[in-house]
Amino acid sequence: MSNIADNPVVQDLIRRALAEDVGAGDVTTLSVVPETSIGRAIILSRGNYVMSGGGVAQAVFAQVEPALQCKCNVADGASVTPDQVLMTIVGPIRGILTGERTALNFLQRMTGIASRTREFVDKVKPFGTRILDTRKTTPTLRILEKYAVTCGGGTNHRMGLFDMVLIKDNHRRLWQEAGISNLQGAVEAARVKFPGIPVEVEVESEEELRDALRASPEWIMLDNMVPERMKTCVTICAKRCKLEASGGVSLATVAAIAATGVDAISIGGLTHSSPAADLSLELD
Repeated sequence: MSNIADNPVVQDLIRRALAEDVGAGDVTTLSVVPETSIGRAIILSRGNYVMSGGGVAQAVFAQVEPALQCKCNVADGASVTPDQVLMTIVGPIRGILTGERTALNFLQRMTGIASRTREFVDKVKPFGTRILDTRKTTPTLRILEKYAVTCGGGTNHRMGLFDMVLIKDNHRRLWQEAGISNLQGAVEAARVKFPGIPVEVEVESEEELRDALRASPEWIMLDNMVPERMKTCVTICAKRCKLEASGGVSLATVAAIAATGVDAISIGGLTHSSPAADLSLELD
């Protein structure tokens, strides 16, 4: 995978995160740690996870203290076990301690998302179904959280409101109140306004599915349907477009949803509810 930390947006995120945490200076470290102290630290995994954010953690330490030498022992996307060394940092102790929390905050959050994503990906692997993320991300951290999803084997859906048309329930209601009841017309209107941008439309019934299919959108979202109805929709669609299942998906239900034959399953919880990984930095 390319190093996400090379992205200028991520470099700016790191600068702002350090400004938030360090402020005018790390007064504790400056008080009790001699400027000449040199040492080595390791970042350890305390559980079974999927690594994500190693390059971001390296970039944090590089911004704090350019003299620090940081080595990632595990590539993003790789599985790790308890007590495995993920990263080694060598150099001025003051820099290590000042960057510790910010580096761990990014690394724990991203590794947690990648790990939860991998759980879902493994559940649907026998069916060839893709696991999609959503826009339910932490404000300003979307680029990192969606990258973490890919580390876990998931697929990024739209990055924002600008790169895909997604006609959902509120859009549909306003469209219908304007005097046009069919979804076919909504898809066609989007195509006229933004040619070349993929279009997806949310449906809640077989009738709405047939209506939307007349305009041949790239995607149709089956919203909060039980698996039996999803199977019917898969048959009706007959691969004329991609089908996405959404709503109420859990580790307990995702395999049954994938077995219906849908192309993808979107899960907001990947980015808004994944628990952070338990990682720690220890001076060696």
